[in-house]
Amino acid sequence: MSGAVAGADGLLRCPWGLSAEDYVAYHDEEWGKPVHGDDALYERLCLEAFQSGLSWITILRRREGFRTAFAGFSIAAVAEYDETDAARLLTDPGIIRNRAKIEATLANARVLAGWEPGELDELIWSHAPDPAGPAPLSLADVPAVTPESTALSKALKKAGIRFVGPTTAYALMQACGLVNDHLVDCSAR
Repeated sequence: MSGAVAGADGLLRCPWGLSAEDYVAYHDEEWGKPVHGDDALYERLCLEAFQSGLSWITILRRREGFRTAFAGFSIAAVAEYDETDAARLLTDPGIIRNRAKIEATLANARVLAGWEPGELDELIWSHAPDPAGPAPLSLADVPAVTPESTALSKALKKAGIRFVGPTTAYALMQACGLVNDHLVDCSAR
């Protein structure tokens, strides 16, 4: 099945939104809704980077652990983390203990701490496609990479942000509402 599917409540949803119980609320209330604010976007950027190579459900189920480990994704707070914090994070069972992803999260906070307030928000949202494309009919119509996500990835990397390739950038764009990839018949659209 690749079109919208009815859930137990009768609402049509993207099939992935019904694939695990944890996904329903995320699909209905969060995914594809506009996210603004540097700390909120930093959180999504970090979580998408941690997701790379893993299933999103793995990240979603550990989200509170990530929030605790990374000071609620406060850029200013995480920018102050030192080698002791990095070592602590490598032993934290509430997160994904991947050294490269942890180091990127800390390094990205240090870069972003030097930016003006709203600069991350402005950079990310400047890559939203205009006009929005047609609503996808099926999952086959949802891309993994777009010219906009490639440009966003390049802009973030040029600014010193790590662990954000074009696929991760597109997942960020989907999660933060820069694009609306809910299927045409999905109730969350």
